[in-house]
Amino acid sequence: MAVILSLVFVALGSWNIWEIKQNFNYVITTEFELQRLSGEVIHLDEVLTMSARMAATTGDLKWEDRYRQFEPKLDASIKKAISLAPETYDSHAFQTNAANTKLVEIENQAFDLIRKGKSEEALSLLFSPTYQTQKQIYAEGMKQTTDALEERIQSSLNSYSLGLSRYSFFSFISLGILILAWLMVLMLVNQYINYRRNIERELRAAKLEQEQSNAKLKDSEMALRYKAKVLGNTLEELQQTQLQMIQNEKMSSLGHLVAGIAHEINNPVNFIHGNLQHVEEYTHNLLSFIKLYQKHYPEPGSEIEDEVEALELDFIEEDLPKVLNSMQMGTDRIRKIVLSLRNFSRTDEADFKAVDIHEGIDSTLLILQHRIKTKHERPEIQIIKEYGDLPLVKCYAGPLNQAFMNILSNAIDAIEEAIKLRQDNPEMEDITGEIKINTSVIDFAESIQITIEDNGLGMSEKTRRKIFTPFFTTKPVGQGTGMGMPISYHIVVEKHGGKIDCKSTVNKGTKFIIQVPIEVKTSNDV
Repeated sequence: MAVILSLVFVALGSWNIWEIKQNFNYVITTEFELQRLSGEVIHLDEVLTMSARMAATTGDLKWEDRYRQFEPKLDASIKKAISLAPETYDSHAFQTNAANTKLVEIENQAFDLIRKGKSEEALSLLFSPTYQTQKQIYAEGMKQTTDALEERIQSSLNSYSLGLSRYSFFSFISLGILILAWLMVLMLVNQYINYRRNIERELRAAKLEQEQSNAKLKDSEMALRYKAKVLGNTLEELQQTQLQMIQNEKMSSLGHLVAGIAHEINNPVNFIHGNLQHVEEYTHNLLSFIKLYQKHYPEPGSEIEDEVEALELDFIEEDLPKVLNSMQMGTDRIRKIVLSLRNFSRTDEADFKAVDIHEGIDSTLLILQHRIKTKHERPEIQIIKEYGDLPLVKCYAGPLNQAFMNILSNAIDAIEEAIKLRQDNPEMEDITGEIKINTSVIDFAESIQITIEDNGLGMSEKTRRKIFTPFFTTKPVGQGTGMGMPISYHIVVEKHGGKIDCKSTVNKGTKFIIQVPIEVKTSNDV
């Protein structure tokens, strides 16, 4: 019964509220909008009058542009107001429209005079009695319209107030009846609530027990996942360490092998190089003796003349110094290569020691000369050295040379790939391989910086961010381990406390920036 009464009273109350709301919305959306439009019409009319008079006063036709800008707005506001309350505007529309038409006609005449340069006549016209009379007629018509609108608004508000009073009285009576009905309902509900509370208490206890079981299960699952993650990380670190140890052992063995070969080659080369000077001296003396002999014995026996002709003695006298000079150059080059191999491996300087960084770079370039020189598919890669005045740097020379080797090898690979790409795509501009090496002192003479820049294939930003990640490589399977750059990073950053950065643009090239402290702290890590 209480529910039925509530529904009836709610339905009646809702109907009253809907009616009151409709009246109120009408007042808000229509009556107040009409009042706003009336004010806007008066304002825009004044704007047009002011624009016309300012144009006449200043002779500036920009005011006419302003006039033309606001004229359609005035027409639109008038039309909208008429559409909202045609019965209010109809009683005053004739005199207002006539006055407005006359005013627009006079203002257009004024603008014509201004365009003809007759600003004073235009100003007189805009302040003429005729214009003022039409303005007054227009203003009176708008005032009558405004008064009528205010009466409409007041009438609507009175109607809204009366409806609100009726609804308040109805609500008071309904409230008393509903209170009595719902008091009875509350007694029944209270009994039901007590019953529900007992049931809910039992359900909460069961739910709590289940949640505790789920929490324990979730904790166990999280612990297992954590252990799996730790195990995976440990396995990955172990793989990296194993590969790095293999790489380091390989480089160490290679260094000892290179140093041993260099030593074995160095001894006989020194013998040859040292004796060449004596051979050259003996040859010079022997040729001088032959010339002296020919001078004093210009007519030797026929057997000697035949032998001289068979030996081509004149050619030997001319060519033998060249041969000796060529042998001298060859032994010099062998000694230089041997020295570069020893400088690169540094097995006799594997510990921490002050070295010339330029020697290490030059040694690395000499070892890579077979890859730099001209090949049938490309010209020689140009090496541009921009060496600064560097002090000796205390470092681990062998590992640092290994880092230079990795970076320079990658630069050569990138240049060869770029040249091949352009050979496969003739529309692309040809390039000449170029590697630029720059060294300088930075950080107030506390560090040195080596930049190695190539004009090769370059790499995307996504690839650039991964180059120091172990096992990451863009080369085909079998051509790269993905450890060259990570090992270089380990050597420069972790072993020497330096920095290494990479900047690259696709089809433009790559630049590696290496910074190493001049006084590197010693470390036993490899």
